[in-house]
Amino acid sequence: MFQKYASTGCSLSLHHTEKPEHEDICEYRPYSCPCPGASCKWQGSLEAVMPHLTHAHKSITTLQGEDIVFLATDINLPGAVDWVMMQFCFSHHFMLVLEKQEKYEGHQQFFAIVLLIGTRKQAENFAYRLELNGNRRRLTWEATPRSIHDGVAAAIMNSDCLVFDTAIAHLFADNGNLGINVTISTCCP
Repeated sequence: MFQKYASTGCSLSLHHTEKPEHEDICEYRPYSCPCPGASCKWQGSLEAVMPHLTHAHKSITTLQGEDIVFLATDINLPGAVDWVMMQFCFSHHFMLVLEKQEKYEGHQQFFAIVLLIGTRKQAENFAYRLELNGNRRRLTWEATPRSIHDGVAAAIMNSDCLVFDTAIAHLFADNGNLGINVTISTCCP
């Protein structure tokens, strides 16, 4: 029988053939640094994620409240770029991420997502709305945040985020800066 994360709270005893599948979804496995694009190899408990972010990634700012504006500056920077910000409300921290990727030569896409610094089960208690507004236009995405256990890459791979291209970004940008209204709300699990 197998119990890899018994020391961190997992009580399941599994046959070795069930091990890989459970390891991928076990809530007791160590959390990796959730910062996209960073080469940070940190791992630790859920309780240690926020202290890690504030100590090792000092450039990340935190705004308080359930309705904030996430300002991504210089969206015209070349290449792949990540903008990251934290939002604190309902006694939880949420990580807001805007990622720009070059999908193929000359075609860039933006991906915006909200992650909960918490478990998948905790994430089910919340909903988020991302909204771009400007020049008599509005683009809105509403979803349940993902846990940082799932990560940004999984959301992008599954298109479970707000996706838009450079042309759309320019419709809403002001002098190369893109403001995204972010609203977090509670919902019934």
